[in-house]
Amino acid sequence: MVTLKVGTRPPWVGLGVSAWLLIASGNAATFPLYSHSLKSILGFNQHQLTLLGVACDIGENMGLVPGIVCNKFPPWVIISVGAFSCCFGYGVLWLALTRTVPTLPYWMLWVALCIATNSSTWLSTAVVVTNLRNFPLSRGTVAGILKGYIGLSAAVFTEIYSALLHQSSSMLLLFLAIGIPSLCLVLMCYVRPCIPASGDDASVSSYFLFIQAASVVLGICLLAASILNSVLPLIAPVSLMFVAIMVLLLITPLVIPLKMTLYPSNSGESASSSEPENLVVRNYEWQFKTEPLLAPSSSSGSLNGSDSVSEVDVLLAEGHGTIRKRRRPRRGEDFTFAEALVKADFWLLFLVYFVGVGSGVTVLNNLAQIGIAQGVENTTLLLCIFSFCNFVGRLGGGILSEIFVRSRTMPRTIWITCTQVVMSIVYLLFASAMTGTLYAATALLGVCYGVQFSVMIPTASELFGLKHFGMIINFMSLGNPLGASLFSVLLAGILYDYEAAKQHRKSCIGPHCFRITFMVLAGVSSVGVMLSIVLTKRIKPVYQMLYSGGSFRMPQNSNK
Repeated sequence: MVTLKVGTRPPWVGLGVSAWLLIASGNAATFPLYSHSLKSILGFNQHQLTLLGVACDIGENMGLVPGIVCNKFPPWVIISVGAFSCCFGYGVLWLALTRTVPTLPYWMLWVALCIATNSSTWLSTAVVVTNLRNFPLSRGTVAGILKGYIGLSAAVFTEIYSALLHQSSSMLLLFLAIGIPSLCLVLMCYVRPCIPASGDDASVSSYFLFIQAASVVLGICLLAASILNSVLPLIAPVSLMFVAIMVLLLITPLVIPLKMTLYPSNSGESASSSEPENLVVRNYEWQFKTEPLLAPSSSSGSLNGSDSVSEVDVLLAEGHGTIRKRRRPRRGEDFTFAEALVKADFWLLFLVYFVGVGSGVTVLNNLAQIGIAQGVENTTLLLCIFSFCNFVGRLGGGILSEIFVRSRTMPRTIWITCTQVVMSIVYLLFASAMTGTLYAATALLGVCYGVQFSVMIPTASELFGLKHFGMIINFMSLGNPLGASLFSVLLAGILYDYEAAKQHRKSCIGPHCFRITFMVLAGVSSVGVMLSIVLTKRIKPVYQMLYSGGSFRMPQNSNK
C-alpha cells in the first residue's frame, strides 16, 4: 500500500473546498437541462432518452474502482481522474449536439454519457471518504453537509444555465467539459488527509452550524431565483446578481480556516487533547501506512518486515502469544469488503437504499415528462423545487439523525423508514394527478429522496468501519442505477411510449401516462418500509454500544 502523508493542520480547508467539488460532482443532475435537445436535434424517442438517463445513473454510481483505489492513492489523484472523465465524456456529447463531427452512433453517445457522469463518483468518493475520515466523530453532520451540497448542484447548474449560458444546451455541455475539470485541477490539492477534528468541542459545533446556515441560505437564494425567473423573467443584471450571491455563499465555508489562522485558539483543536481523539488518530493511521505483520518480540529485537522472519520464528511467536490470530470483526468495527458482503445487515441496507433511491430517481429522470403530461410548461421550476428539497432532506437527515443518535441512541435507519412511508403516499398522490398537487408532491419526494443519501453513508461507516468505507458505500450506490434500470427503463419508459403510441404522438399527455408506474412505485416503497423496520431492529444494539453516554465511542480494537 502506498504511504500517504497526513497533514497536521485542521481539516477545515478541505471541508470548505469540498463544497465546490461536490457541486461539480453533481453534474449528472444536469441531464434534464439538455435531454430535450438530445431528443429533438438527434431524433431520439422517449425510450432511447430514458436509456440515456440510465447511462447517466450508471455512470454516476459506478464507483467500485474509485472505492478500491481511494485507499491506495492520495485524493488529488482520484479527483484528477474525475476531471479527465468529465472533460472527455461531455466533450463528445458537445461534439455530437453541435454537429461538429458527423453523426455519432447512439451506443457511442451512451458510453460517452456514462464516462462523463462517472466523474461524479470519482469526485464524491475522494471528497466524502477523506472528509468522513477527517471528522470521524461527526459522521452524520458531515455526511449531511456534503450530500447537501451535492443536492444543491442541480439548482446551481440550473442558475448558471439560465443566467450565464442563456439556456443553451450546447453551451452547457461545453461548460461541463471545460469549466468543471478546470475547477477540479485548481482545488484538488486542498482535499487531503488531516489529523481528525474533535466532534465534541464547542467551537467545532459552531463551525458546523455556520456551514449549515450558509448552505441553507444558498439553497433559499437558488430557490428564490428559480421562482422569480419562472413567474417574471429576470433581466440580465438581476440574474447576474443572484449568480454573484451564489458564488459568495459557496466561498463562505472558507471563512472558518481563515478565522482559525487569524485568531488561533488553544482550546480543543488539537487531536491529542483527549483520549477519544487519540483513539481516532490511532485508528486513522491504518489508512495511510502498511502495518508490519509481526510485533517485535523481546528475544528477536525490532523486525523491519515479515520477509526476514522464518517459519520457525513465526511458530515460536505464536506459541509465546506475540501473534494474535485475527478474529472476525463485530458490527461497529472495521470490515473488509468481503467480510461485509456476507452480513445480512449489509444486504438489508443495500435493499432499503435500492428501494428509496431507485424509485426516487425514476421520478427525477422523468420529471420533465411528468410535468408536461400534467400540463406544466416550465418544467425547470419542477427541477429546482426537487433540487432544493433534496438538499433539505440531505442536510436535515444528517442533522436529525446525528441529534437523535446521540441523545437517544436511535438508529439512523429509523429516518429511512419514516421517509419511505411518506414516499408511498407521495407516489399515490402523483398517480391521482389531482389539481395543484404536482409541486407539493415533487417537494415531498425531494426531501424523502435526500434523506436516503445522508442516512445511508454514516450508517454504513458505523456498521462496517472507515477502513474500507470507500468500497462499501460505492457498492451501496449501485442501488441507484439498478433501480433506474428496473423502474425507469423497464417500467416508466415502456409504459410512457405505449401510452404515447395510443395517442399517435411523441409526447404523452394526461395523468394516465405514468399512473401505473406510480402505483407500482408505491407498492415497492411499502416493501422498503418493512425491510427498513427489520434492519432498524437488528442494528439497534450497535448504536447502543457506539453512542451510550451521548457521544461516539471508537471501538477499541477497530484497527486490529
